[in-house]
Amino acid sequence: MKVAIGGPLKVTFRPWVEGLENIPAEGAAILASNHLSFSDSFFLPAVLDRKVTFIAKAEYFTTPGLKGKLTAAFFKGVGQLPVDRSGARGAGEAAIKSGIQVIESGELFGIYPEGTRSPDGRLYRGKPGGLARVALATGAPVIPVAMIDTEKIQPPGQVMPKLMRPGIRIGKPLDFSRYQGMEHDRFVLRALTDEVMYEIMKLSGQEYVDIYATAAKRQIADAAKAEKESDKAARAALAKAEKDQAAKDQAAKDQAAEDQAAEDQAQKSRTDQDRAGS
Repeated sequence: MKVAIGGPLKVTFRPWVEGLENIPAEGAAILASNHLSFSDSFFLPAVLDRKVTFIAKAEYFTTPGLKGKLTAAFFKGVGQLPVDRSGARGAGEAAIKSGIQVIESGELFGIYPEGTRSPDGRLYRGKPGGLARVALATGAPVIPVAMIDTEKIQPPGQVMPKLMRPGIRIGKPLDFSRYQGMEHDRFVLRALTDEVMYEIMKLSGQEYVDIYATAAKRQIADAAKAEKESDKAARAALAKAEKDQAAKDQAAKDQAAEDQAAEDQAQKSRTDQDRAGS
């Protein structure tokens, strides 16, 4: 898949890379990256000699039919690991378990601490848990990674990708051995995650927003819904006003017609009276 996908990606988009020397030639490490685009999971492995394993929802691997089999083969080929989101704690615990297994195999484990793609290109608060717990449970170094401009290649709603050069900045490994054995301390999980996000912010140059990306998406969706409802209400009010005005205009027209008819009748009566008097 590095040849089939990675090669064409590098030739077509020519991604630039800084800090490649910070990726160990062997041994386990956690690559913690910002998340701007669906293509992040393709560009990062494409520029590395080693395999990077990310996690993906299990549905990508279990869809029936030919399309499902092709999709499963594709995701397996690009290093995606299926995670079953069912159960009491869903994807969180499954992702942690999968990450630990990857690290214990001496491989590179890729994770997006924000938990989802940025809705507007800004960097959002990292979720404590997945990244921190895998790092503390395994003692693996955490390497901050910044994807640059990948969201501009294929914005939401755009079918054809834009030919441009995305960038990847790879920071120096972070050692969290000082927190070893404290993976159940929520303050430690928060501190570790925030330190990683700070390094990602420095590498990416993104504006940092101290809320979760999922909350931001809800806010954006709620704002869009409110705007849509406001526009609908405004259109309804305008339609009602136009209807009321049309009714008033018609009433005025009908009244004018009645008045004219009455005036015509009165004039006819006066004319008839004048003729009778003559």
